[in-house]
Amino acid sequence: MMTQNTDYNTIDAADFGRGLRGLGINLLCRDVAGMVRFLRDVLGLSVYRESADYAIIAHDGMVFQIHSDASFHANQVLGLVPDNPPRGGGAQFYLFGLDPDAVVARSDPATVIERPTDKPHGLREATLLAPEGYAFTPARPA
Repeated sequence: MMTQNTDYNTIDAADFGRGLRGLGINLLCRDVAGMVRFLRDVLGLSVYRESADYAIIAHDGMVFQIHSDASFHANQVLGLVPDNPPRGGGAQFYLFGLDPDAVVARSDPATVIERPTDKPHGLREATLLAPEGYAFTPARPA
């Protein structure tokens, strides 16, 4: 099992795969570099093993993966992805512990689909649309 000390830049792919636990998220992207820029520069997430076809993304001890369409050519999931954007319609990813006001301040205003708002469930959150159409919601206690 992976720990906080796992070096995601050098871990062997098989060891990485065997160490994954719980819920796994993989986002298919036409433009991995553009998605990585959004996740790193706007949301402030950590990026590892970035290439044209792949990246490991980390937030608060949790990891998820990004794969290019080309790297998923033999996977049945690719056939379910719509030809026309947005690709991620209906998928919303909460990133707890991030300040929505700070994230929105770093973002392109055109990507903000919900400004920072205090919600009745006790969180302050905003929602931004990533380049591939996935919705990301930074949230912290209100």
